[in-house]
Amino acid sequence: MDLPLDQVLIGDCREVLARLPERSVDLIFADPPYNLQLQGELLRPNHSRVDGVDAAWDQFADFAAYDHFTEGWLRACRRVLKDTGALWVIGSYHNIFRVGKSLMDLGYWILNDVIWEKSNAMPQFRGVRFTNAHETLIWAKKSRDQARYTFNYQAMKSLNEDKQMRSDWEIPLCRGAERLQVDGHKAHPTQKPAALLYRVILATSNPGDVVLDPFFGTGTTGAVAHALHRHWIGIERDPGYAALAQARIAAVQPALLPAALYAAGQRRAPRIAFGRLLEEGLLQPGQALYLGPHGPAATILPDATLIAGERRGSIHALGAALAGQPSCNGWTAWYYDDPTTATRRPLDDLRAALRQATVIPLRPAAGA
Repeated sequence: MDLPLDQVLIGDCREVLARLPERSVDLIFADPPYNLQLQGELLRPNHSRVDGVDAAWDQFADFAAYDHFTEGWLRACRRVLKDTGALWVIGSYHNIFRVGKSLMDLGYWILNDVIWEKSNAMPQFRGVRFTNAHETLIWAKKSRDQARYTFNYQAMKSLNEDKQMRSDWEIPLCRGAERLQVDGHKAHPTQKPAALLYRVILATSNPGDVVLDPFFGTGTTGAVAHALHRHWIGIERDPGYAALAQARIAAVQPALLPAALYAAGQRRAPRIAFGRLLEEGLLQPGQALYLGPHGPAATILPDATLIAGERRGSIHALGAALAGQPSCNGWTAWYYDDPTTATRRPLDDLRAALRQATVIPLRPAAGA
């Protein structure tokens, strides 16, 4: 079958995943049942009932049944992941260690565990143990030998005020207007905050990638993926949740921004050869470039090399030779005369302008 992009597929994820093409998905985010094993109602000190997770989809006969379920969906996910793909799974102390063992037994290779610290966690009403103020995410690649996977390091560093992003993330629980409601009640008991998915998807996928969520719920993964110009596939066995998710995502309008602004930092920006500036008419053969705003001049040749006296080479090689340095970034070292401002500007300004000339269009809705 063709890959059903930007759709919610209704059914058991193990059965639906078996129908999808092998090696077709770039990233999977999974928020499976936690198997909370709740014993009766949980009451606040004022005897009001805590709205916990008591739905049938979170109930399993025993640990063996849960492990069998976990191994089934993890195996099905691994089949549809590309050989450059990766998977995230989130859980609490009730299930995440069992999920981690299954991951490793099936051949996945864990890259990080990430602590989601809930800045507005629910108190421990009974006062018999520590407040459960975090959940754990596991980020794993498909296999130990997998050489390539997506990690947009620079994007995460930029998101964190130019400091390396750590593996402890302080993000509040879903609340306020973000929390979907039906008839004044929570639409879903475990809706995840969009901020959490924003970080996961921005860090480990690129525009145009396919992001799959096998436990789609009310569609946070799809909404964030759509906003960031990724394709998405949701699998949800509850038709009511699926309908809420589809309506929610349909209301999301991705921003129309230049492609360069969606690149994951400068490291992932589209590669542009110096010769493209000649092909696009931004520079002309015979035009002079200058090594620094007031440095020596070189002439551009039709094949995109520069010549200065008897020396000839690329913008990088000739720049290094004239500067007496082992290497040179020609994009920042060479300057050109800009007739519109009557100033000398670095070549990198022209490269940036060329990158921003390509715009990512809004994707048509599924089935359009």
